[in-house]
This record gives sequence, C-alpha cells and structure tokens, in this order.
Amino acid sequence: MKSAEQNTAFSTNKTLNIRGRLIDLSVPQVMGILNVTPDSFYDGKRFTTETDILNQVDKMLTEGATFIDVGGYSSRPDATDISEAEELKRVIGAVRIIVRKFPQAILSIDTFRSEVARQAVAEGAAMINDISAGELDNNMFATIAGLQVPYTIMHMRGTPQTMKSLTAYDNILKEITDFLHQKIAVLETLGVRDILVDPGFGFAKTIEQNFRVLNQLNYLKILGKPVLTGLSRKSMIWKSLGISPADALNGTTALNMAALLKGSSILRVHDVKEAKEAIKLYTNITFTSLTA
Repeated sequence: MKSAEQNTAFSTNKTLNIRGRLIDLSVPQVMGILNVTPDSFYDGKRFTTETDILNQVDKMLTEGATFIDVGGYSSRPDATDISEAEELKRVIGAVRIIVRKFPQAILSIDTFRSEVARQAVAEGAAMINDISAGELDNNMFATIAGLQVPYTIMHMRGTPQTMKSLTAYDNILKEITDFLHQKIAVLETLGVRDILVDPGFGFAKTIEQNFRVLNQLNYLKILGKPVLTGLSRKSMIWKSLGISPADALNGTTALNMAALLKGSSILRVHDVKEAKEAIKLYTNITFTSLTA
C-alpha cells in the first residue's frame, strides 16, 4: 500500500489567504513564537514589556519569520489557568503595539477563547491558532467563520491542566487524523476556507508517542491541509537528551528537519534563524532530488 506521502491522490492546499494576501506554502514557512506570559515553559523566550516585545518581533521578522504567534495563556503541562480578562489584557496590548510598529506583520493569536480571537482580529491580528480545535469554547467555530481568518486546529485531549493523564490511545495516528478530519468537516460546512492542522506534539502524548507521530507525520497529508508543527525546545527533545530547554536548540533543529522531510508546511519556533536555515537546506535536498 502506498503511503500518504507517495499517493498523489492526496493534494495539500499550498496557499493561505491572509486578508487578501496569498501566502505561498509550497516552500515551508516559519512562525515565530512570542509568549507574553510570565510562565512559559522556556524562560528564554518570555516577553512582557513593550520594549522586549518590539525588539523580539523585529528580530524574528528580520530573521525571516512569515508569521508571529502571540500567546497570552501558557499551555505547558500543569500551567496555571488564567481568566479571559487577564488573557485579553496580555494579548490585546501586545497586538496593538506590534501592529503600530510593524503594520505588515502577520500576527497569529494562540488562544482557545473566541472572545480573545474576536478582539485580537479587530485590533489587526490575521490568524487564530487554537490548541483545542474548538473543544474548549463552543463559540470558537462560529467566531472563526464570521471573522474569515485562517485557523489552525490542534489535536489535544483535556486541558493543559489535565492532559498528562489522557495519553491512552488504541491507534494514535488514526485517532489524531479522525479528530482533525471531523473538525475540518464542520469548519468547511460553516464556510471556513483556510485551515491548518497541528498534531499537537506534547499535548496529551507521551515522549514515545510524540516520536511515533513525528515518524508518521506524512500520514496527515490525507487531510489535504497544510501541517503546522510545534516542536521547539519541547520535553520530547530535552528529556530524551538529558538536557534543559535552554540547551535544546540543536535537538529542535534536528527534529524540525525531520518534520520538513515528513511534509510540514510551517515550523512554529522560538528560534527563527535556525529554522530558516533548516528550511534552506531542506529545499536544497528537495529541489536537487526533483531535478536530478
């Protein structure tokens, strides 16, 4: 049987419509992470002052990020749950100062709350990245349909506070794919056109399961949507290597290359320069093989 990677019957959408601006994903792109939280798992990339935020956005854009993903709610395992009001305070303030300084930047908002999504888009954000794929807010899908912005749906069970106990699967790849397929079907019925999928590395998955999903990432091609992967400095890397998140850049780059070879269209990362270098080398490998 042919794999999804080999089967030409599956065709992945290779563009995103960002407020009428088409983003080409035939060459993979980078999404830079901007955590405006005090408790992100990686303390080397937390930004809470206006100067820090603007300096980091400038750095990521200069290094080649296509998207900036702004998150005001920490989704690391066992993270403290915060109110919608607190998340709005963090996110909307960041969006306003970024849009004022960098009006051409494409801002994605990492949130599972529809009101945060709505207000952020009203302030100039252009995409929503939802770790729950609508599971944690029943109004999210209708909100996205009304906003008509690209929407990333991720596979997760439970919440950041409970997900570590929800890792029992009969067939993890099938269950992830079925979950995402069902969400896509509902979204398309509502008229949502630009959908990305994320298998959710580190969310309700053991280290072994994370590597299994990465090894078979190309299976998600059957969904026909661009795949976003978030592997940056995650515990599957630093726990496997016996190091800390601060020392996990080399491991991140190694797994990002694996994700690219398995069909990822967007790398969501803390370190943009290194991700862009990985993409450059990946494209050298790919185009050389195609033209040889």
